[in-house]
Amino acid sequence: MKRPSLLFLPFLLFLAGVFVSCEETEEVGKYDNWRERNEAFADSIKTLTGDNYVATMEAADRMELGKLYAIQTTAGTNTGEQYVYCKKLVKNETGERPLYSGYHSTVSAYYYGTLITGDKFDGNFEGYGSLDRNIPIPPQKKETEFDSPTTFTVTGVVPGWTWALQYMRTGERWMLYIPWQSGYGAAGKDAILGYTALTFDLMLDSIVE
Repeated sequence: MKRPSLLFLPFLLFLAGVFVSCEETEEVGKYDNWRERNEAFADSIKTLTGDNYVATMEAADRMELGKLYAIQTTAGTNTGEQYVYCKKLVKNETGERPLYSGYHSTVSAYYYGTLITGDKFDGNFEGYGSLDRNIPIPPQKKETEFDSPTTFTVTGVVPGWTWALQYMRTGERWMLYIPWQSGYGAAGKDAILGYTALTFDLMLDSIVE
C-alpha cells in the first residue's frame, strides 16, 4: 500500500487549521456584544409589556392569556427596580400557590430554558423559547410520557423564577423573560455567561411540600 506523500501533509494541516479557525470564529461571534444584545432583548420585552404590572395575587388571577406583564423582583442591584416579564399560556383558577417560605416551599415543574439566540441551555421537556413570540393559545408543544418534572425549592432558583412562582398556580404555564439582573447577574454561572437574559417556558406541576 502506498503511503500518502509527505508533500500533501502541510496542505492537510492547513485545511484542518482553517476548519478549526472557522468553528472558533463562529463560536466567538455568537457571543459578541453579549451584554448589549441581552439588554436590548430585555428592553424589547419591556416595551411590549408597557404598563401591565402584577403586584397582588388577585392581579395574577386576572392576567389575560398571551399578554405580557411585569412582576417586580428583589434582585440585588444598584440599577433601580428590577422585573421579570411574564406571559400566561395556561391558567388554572383552582390550583394551589407555593409559598415563598414555610410549608409549601418545594415544587415540581416542567421547564425549557433558552438564551436570546434560541439555544436551549437547560430543561426537562421541549417547550417554547426566546424566539417564539406568537405562541398559540392553548400551546401546541407539551410534555410527553417520556418527560419528568424536576423538584426544587422556590427560594433555590434565580430571583426571576422565585417571584414569578409565587404568583403561579399549579396547573398553570407561563413564559418567563428574565433580564440578567434577576437571573445569574454579571458573573453568570457554569456555562451561562454573565449578563445573560433567560427565557423559560415554565409549567408548575405540583407542590411537593
